[in-house]
Amino acid sequence: MNDPAKIRRLYGRAKGHKLRAGQASMVEEMLPQVAVPETGPLDSALLFGDARPLELEIGFGAGEHLAGQAAMRPDHGFIGCEPFLNGVVGALGHIRDGDLANVRLHMGDALEVIERLPDASLDRVYLLHPDPWRKARHAKRRMVNHGPLDLIAAKLKPGCEFRLGTDDPTYCRWAMMVMNQRRDFEWQAKEAKDFLTRPADWPETRYERKARRQGHEVWYFRYLRV
Repeated sequence: MNDPAKIRRLYGRAKGHKLRAGQASMVEEMLPQVAVPETGPLDSALLFGDARPLELEIGFGAGEHLAGQAAMRPDHGFIGCEPFLNGVVGALGHIRDGDLANVRLHMGDALEVIERLPDASLDRVYLLHPDPWRKARHAKRRMVNHGPLDLIAAKLKPGCEFRLGTDDPTYCRWAMMVMNQRRDFEWQAKEAKDFLTRPADWPETRYERKARRQGHEVWYFRYLRV
C-alpha cells in the first residue's frame, strides 16, 4: 500500500463565510460532543460504545447525505469527515434537528481518520462530488487515485461497498479509468441506468440538486470490495 503520508491535501479551501453567533455557539458547544478523537486508534466501541457496523463519508458537504444515511440505519455508526468549517456547521444542524446519536464528525483530512481504523472495519465508504482538481497537473490530488484507494480497500470489509458520485465529466472519466485498473473493487453496474439513476438509499444533496439545475449529468458508481 502506498504511504498515506504522501497522499495529502486532496481538498481545497477550509473556510467560507463568517459564522453567525448561533452557528459559532453550535461549533463550540456541540462539536466536541460528537468529534472523532484527535489521536489514537479508532473503532466502533470507542466511538459509539458497542460493536455496531461503521460507515464513513469523505467530504460530506453540508451533511444532508450523511444525516440521511444515519437516519435510515440508526443501528450503524457514521463517521463524517469534512475540512470545510461551514460544512461541519451544516452537519451539526442536521444532527441536532434529526436527534442523531449515531454520527461522529472530523473537521479535517479524511485519510487521517481512515488510517486509524482497523482493517476490514467499514461497511460502506462514500465519496460524493469530490473536488475534481480539473487541471492535469493537479490530478494527483484527486481522492480517486491508487494511494487513497489502497487505504479505502484495506479498511472496507470484503463484500462491502464504496460509493462514488460526481457531476464532473473529467472526474467521471478519470474515476472509471482508475477503478478499471483495480482488481479489489467490482463495479456493480450491469447497464447504463444503474449508474445514471440515483439509488433509493442514496439521499440527494443540495450540491446534486444544484448540479441538475445547471444541466449537469450526475453519475452514481457502486463498487464492492472483493
